[in-house]
Amino acid sequence: MKKNVPYINREISWLSFNERVLQEAQDPTTPLIERLKFLGIFSNNRDEFYRVRVATIKRLSKLGRKAIAIYGEDPKELLTKLQRKVIEQQNQFETIYQDLLKELAKNQVYIINESQLSITQQHYVKEYFENEVMPSLFPIMVDDTKPFPYMKDKVSYLYVKLKPKGEKQKNRYALIEIPARATTRFVVLPKQGNKHHIILLDDVIRFNVNEIFWIFGYDAIEAYNIKLTRDAELDIDNDVSKSMLEKISKSVKARKQGLPVRFVYDAAMPNDMLMYIMKKLGMAKKDNAIPGGRYHNFKDFINFPNLGEKALIYNHPPVLQHPDLKDITTTTLKVIKQKDVLLHYPYHTFNHIINLLQEASMDPVVESVKITLYRVADSSKIANALINAVKNGKKVTVLVELQARFDEENNIYWANKLQEEGAQVIYGVPGLKVHSKLFLISTREKGKEVHYAHIGTGNFNEKTARIYTDFTLLTANKAITEDVIRIFDFYENNFKVAQFKHLAVAPFYMRQVFVDLINKEIEHARKKKKAAITLKMNSLVDKEMIHKLYEASSAGVEVTLIVRGACSLVTELAGYSENIRAYSLVDKYLEHARVFIFHNLGQEKIYLSSADWMSRNLDSRSEVAVPVFDTAIRKQIKDIIAIQLSGNTKLRILDKQQTNQYKRAKPGEKKVRVQDEVYDYLSKEKGKSPTPKTGKIIYN
Repeated sequence: MKKNVPYINREISWLSFNERVLQEAQDPTTPLIERLKFLGIFSNNRDEFYRVRVATIKRLSKLGRKAIAIYGEDPKELLTKLQRKVIEQQNQFETIYQDLLKELAKNQVYIINESQLSITQQHYVKEYFENEVMPSLFPIMVDDTKPFPYMKDKVSYLYVKLKPKGEKQKNRYALIEIPARATTRFVVLPKQGNKHHIILLDDVIRFNVNEIFWIFGYDAIEAYNIKLTRDAELDIDNDVSKSMLEKISKSVKARKQGLPVRFVYDAAMPNDMLMYIMKKLGMAKKDNAIPGGRYHNFKDFINFPNLGEKALIYNHPPVLQHPDLKDITTTTLKVIKQKDVLLHYPYHTFNHIINLLQEASMDPVVESVKITLYRVADSSKIANALINAVKNGKKVTVLVELQARFDEENNIYWANKLQEEGAQVIYGVPGLKVHSKLFLISTREKGKEVHYAHIGTGNFNEKTARIYTDFTLLTANKAITEDVIRIFDFYENNFKVAQFKHLAVAPFYMRQVFVDLINKEIEHARKKKKAAITLKMNSLVDKEMIHKLYEASSAGVEVTLIVRGACSLVTELAGYSENIRAYSLVDKYLEHARVFIFHNLGQEKIYLSSADWMSRNLDSRSEVAVPVFDTAIRKQIKDIIAIQLSGNTKLRILDKQQTNQYKRAKPGEKKVRVQDEVYDYLSKEKGKSPTPKTGKIIYN
């Protein structure tokens, strides 16, 4: 192996992932309104990319040559590359949007602007504006006599040029925040026959903008959409006199004042208006100024109203109950005591987990519940079940990770609420972000202590469990529960780092566990024995692990990757990756599960994990990977991975050029849409795990 390992920059690779999301908006096999929603997902992803990743690179760029040593390349050059790619994707985005408008019109759904309103619609929009919108508007005048007003992050504004009625006065400008949180972004107009008309809130304001300013002696000439994205990184001070809760609360407030990292504007804006506002913002065009279309904050399109025929939206089949948890005459704990249970969201209902915690809150045999919370829902049923457990006299310990990006305020709320109700709350671990998805229920049954554990790949969040694909293992296996006890002991006493017999735990042992397993496959391959590795994760960017996979490929190990997001490993390179196949699956559900399978001479080692193969997961977070022992569950996981690899409609091939080519069905071959096939597979006979028609994982 050479020292300079082939590596695709993480940010460049992430933009390639977001392009796959954009492909879904373009794909005619995706229902029409869902295609609009994918534009919203793409836009929201890109916002967070700027708030976090680009903001970090901008910070590094101020370090000069030191930054190259830290980051591995010149941040300024990378920023130029990223801006070029973003503008290219933005142009593609605008083309797709215009195409979708035409497709919607064919289906009797029309998105119209203020210049296209009929007389009847004009009256409706005026009345709607006066009653629903005007009370939420607070226009700000802009001139040279006072500082430029603060522009919020993630908020879209109308930037208005005003002409005074007096001829000698100069033009003035104003900013109007579009109040999308106070009222809907999409105003559905009265139906005309079979036709549905929608006008965006932006255009409702445009249509009535003169109503706002005429009383002050101005005519509104032009109004253009603008948006600012700010650095979202938290700056946490080192004041030892403050609690972690105080530090995070202060940092979240300070985030709102973060430095600008991107300015998006309507490309149709006159140059004089553009130059004026950029001067006031202290930005230059090279500072990530992105020309866009008439509208920004397309993330709101995630909530585009479902109008027209049912075929325009996804057909979500009814959620499944797990065969082993259907019996209402026995508790979930009794089922888990008899056998391990594997849940797969969003196909299985997340209510099984809520029911389990509710049962635990009331069951007389339960003495305590311990849980890690990373991202919880706004009105969390999980948190409420824990509060109920406290009220029923159970000892409840909750580790709340306060540094879950963009969920800090929600987590602070629930941490305070749980503590007020009497739960013991741990505010994370100093120096580590706790990303594990665990709970431990301890009971006393016939005088003996019995433990039940949850180890999952996704958060305890009933909302995301409807759209994220994740695995949850429920087990009373002592080999696993004893390790989970040790993990919670570490969370409660950070100086006590135990040896884990079965779980792979970061940041202590996980990296080495997987390196050792890869080395075993390399050893088997060199002895001309069958050797294979199958990995499914969200991101693969850790250089050491990529190096090991190159080494495995060179030794003859068959490596198969399913990576939804950033993948820095380069495929199709002689001497490095001839034996590596890499795919990405983007469809109606967000693929979020992490599964690691090592052939191990036919006695596979199979792990489910909360961790991706990123340096932060392996070295700077508390993560857990659990081995799967149950024979039926092992088969089920392999079958599901096999289905995913057989996909030929939504599966992309990750090549070295990052072209995101779809893996297509061959002539005469059955079309396999993976997520539909997985649902069908799980809905088969009671508790059985039949081999799917699409075949097994094949190790060549």
